[in-house]
Amino acid sequence: MRVFAIAGLALFAAGCAAPNALGRQSPPPLVVSDGCNGEILSAVFGMPGASGKRVAKTEIMPGYCEVSATLRPVAGSNIGVVYRLPEKWNGKLYGTGGGGWIGNVALQTVSEALRRGYATMQTDGGHPIGDVWDNSWAADDEQARDFSYRAIHEMTVTGKRLTARWYRKPHSRAYYLGCSTGGRMGLMEAQRYPADYDAIVAGAPVYTLQTQTSSVLRTNVFSKSGGFSPADLKLAETAALAACDANDGLKDGLINDPRQCTWNPATIQCSGAKTDSCLSAPQVQALQALYAGIRTPGGQWAMLPMSRGGESSWSFFVATDGKGNDPTKGGGLIGLEPVIFPGRKVDWANFSPEADVPHVRASAFAAIYEAKDTDLSAFFGRGGKLLMWHGESDAGPSPVGSNDYARAVIAANPQAVSQYRHFLAPGVGHCAGGAGADVLPLLEMVEQWDQTGHAPAVLVGTKRDGSLTRPHCAWPNVARYKGSGEANDPASWQCVARGA
Repeated sequence: MRVFAIAGLALFAAGCAAPNALGRQSPPPLVVSDGCNGEILSAVFGMPGASGKRVAKTEIMPGYCEVSATLRPVAGSNIGVVYRLPEKWNGKLYGTGGGGWIGNVALQTVSEALRRGYATMQTDGGHPIGDVWDNSWAADDEQARDFSYRAIHEMTVTGKRLTARWYRKPHSRAYYLGCSTGGRMGLMEAQRYPADYDAIVAGAPVYTLQTQTSSVLRTNVFSKSGGFSPADLKLAETAALAACDANDGLKDGLINDPRQCTWNPATIQCSGAKTDSCLSAPQVQALQALYAGIRTPGGQWAMLPMSRGGESSWSFFVATDGKGNDPTKGGGLIGLEPVIFPGRKVDWANFSPEADVPHVRASAFAAIYEAKDTDLSAFFGRGGKLLMWHGESDAGPSPVGSNDYARAVIAANPQAVSQYRHFLAPGVGHCAGGAGADVLPLLEMVEQWDQTGHAPAVLVGTKRDGSLTRPHCAWPNVARYKGSGEANDPASWQCVARGA
């Protein structure tokens, strides 16, 4: 199994890299002296092929046993898993998911949790890790089911058996953290397998195929506009910031509530020929469409809106140059053509919100892949905690989609008052990056929440270089500067109700 590394998708582990700031003292770690051999592995996995290797302690990492295996819960299923079992265990489990259309078994993703004594659990998602946008494997029904919902669950239940046997005691708590596809996998766990985890963090979740239909339609909007140069996108971003940056009480290069920004790109439309200081009429029309989004005749999002204030980062996920060469292949939707549109050649350049998008959402693949169920009563009924978060400048899955899910969860589940939180991070891109405070103490947050029962009202983020600190208020509130005080001091901000 090869490890992947791709900017914007492998970065979701960054939020778990801050030191533990909890006041509560942790129990003493359990020290295990067993060799990293096959006897326990054979008993747990019940099949040949599981292997373990001892990894020696270094200056920055603890010693641990690394276990690799393939799980085959049904015929045709081949779920690669990697477990890392620290010599000094804190009694807890840490699971995580993948990004794009692949899993993640990279040590970097779980290194901070491992340093803190967690036994970690990872999977390749049921197929070899390769191109992050390649999903040709989805033509195989069992591989599609593995990636959609089975891999994380099987990884988790087997990890619980392994650690109980290895450490000679059951785990005390189990937490899951993931972003992007990993966020979707986290929501799927809460929906399908409510007993797997005590707390789940789902960042920027690609929880429906609306992310993929949005990707195709955005590329088409840019193609019809003639395209944007990087300078054009920067021009739009600068104008949007000039109009709305100060709406939160402080001009700091961030729009805290983009949905309340009404800047119209027509204000920078060229009166004559296109120049570097203005946008053409087709470009203005394109931006207006991208900010507004497109709905199907049934009222569902076909193309989720994009946010004002982060335009210069859009090119990572969208073919903004107008040439139609989408680096993400429609977020992977084009690769699913044989699965969702069998026997038909799709005209992707003229992809229809009226006909094609409803077909995608009603497909058999969507039925197993989408994590859209908002009835979390079984998960909450066990005391489960769910923390969602999303960067406001995400050009992949739109924060609007996460907000829609948040509204529905709160409406459907009375327990959401104390067991569900959703945070938006102004200026932050897809799982990390952007101008905003993108380093989030997510693991510390769910630990504290789980231990004390007090749901967080604020999630304080920073930039890794220490240049920016900002409080992110629990949705539907938003941070507003009080008018005085050091901007990087969270006490200088207050949480207020955001606009609709």
